[in-house]
Amino acid sequence: MMNAIIDAHIHLDLYAEKDRALMLNKLKEDGVTALVAVSNDLKSAQSVLALAATHPEIKPAIGFHPEQDLPSDNEIDNIIALIHMHHQALVAIGEIGLPYYTQQKNPELLREPYIDLLERFLKVAAALDKPVVLHAIYEDALVACDLLEKHQVKRAHFHWFKGTAPIIDKMIRGGYYISVTPDVIYESDIQRVVERYPLDLMMVETDGPWPFQGPFEKQMTEPAMIHQTIAKIAEIKQIETGRVYQTLYQNTRHFYRLDN
Repeated sequence: MMNAIIDAHIHLDLYAEKDRALMLNKLKEDGVTALVAVSNDLKSAQSVLALAATHPEIKPAIGFHPEQDLPSDNEIDNIIALIHMHHQALVAIGEIGLPYYTQQKNPELLREPYIDLLERFLKVAAALDKPVVLHAIYEDALVACDLLEKHQVKRAHFHWFKGTAPIIDKMIRGGYYISVTPDVIYESDIQRVVERYPLDLMMVETDGPWPFQGPFEKQMTEPAMIHQTIAKIAEIKQIETGRVYQTLYQNTRHFYRLDN
């Protein structure tokens, strides 16, 4: 029997309908018991909620992805209204964060409006006692840590995290979680993060449909890839694979309160 896994971060609404149906139909076969489906914007949030209404394995999160133009005030208001309306069904506020890659391409980009938007979502998360799913890598993670402390948001998940040892150590002190994608198989930077970060603060994800390289090149990204991710984590940390499976699974259930 295949070990149970949870995909802690996936953009289900971005898959072609045929591909998504194929993937959802084989969740049990692949050992997948839950998918934390994040949203990118208002339309995405509505799609994720609709999918979750028909598939109990899908655990929805609502947010606004920072690697895009800022939303209008009206869209922000509508996203936050949707969060309040569906807060009992939501497992998190996300994906939210800061525009690291966008700013690399456009150094003139003003960060302050993105920081303001992130703070607005953090206030909502604190008020509703919801965890947050963060897109905040390298130096942006330091800003995010400060804002988490400011707004007293304790449960934070830095998805597909990348960063240096001092940043990692600050996040560990904060008790924040990270999640690891299939690129841990072939990316030395991600392997170093895994080596340093405690297993007890770790989850696994695909960030699908984002494509991967190495052994996954030209393949549709799907939760089944997580089994190879876990095998690599066990190898890096020199921990028995069964224990790694169990720890990552329980971490995710606990963090997202999937037992409630």
